Amino acid sequence: MSSMATIDEFVSQPALALMGMSRSGKKFGNLAYRTLVAKGYRVYPIHPEATTIAGVRCYPDFPSLPEQVDSALLVLPPAQALAAVRKAAAAGIRRVWLQQGSESPAVLRACQELHIDVIWEQCILMFARPSSYHKVHRWIWNALGKVPA
Repeated sequence: MSSMATIDEFVSQPALALMGMSRSGKKFGNLAYRTLVAKGYRVYPIHPEATTIAGVRCYPDFPSLPEQVDSALLVLPPAQALAAVRKAAAAGIRRVWLQQGSESPAVLRACQELHIDVIWEQCILMFARPSSYHKVHRWIWNALGKVPA
């Protein structure tokens, strides 16, 4: 389970990389991008093929980002998340948020071996300056004991 201290450190970062935006614009990565940008974060999408998605510039890899970031949000299937974690570590990323559905034992093991602080089993939108239904969702999860201590 992720710790609240790790979550607080992640969401306190003003800039982060995001892997998992879809060219269709209909995936959670796209929603996360729009929501985080609206909350004031500088979010840099990484996409191996697309140079833009819905008018947003995408970068091919971590070294191509316009500034050094220490955190990455991964909204990918576990097999892709495993490769992304390795690329993130090689680029000096020290914090990774595995959006629900991105985690697997292999991905979590890789984060541990690469000394990356990892958050999993939590939705970033419940913690990154939550509003609206994300705030309610966090309250419900807290009442159910699903929010880390």
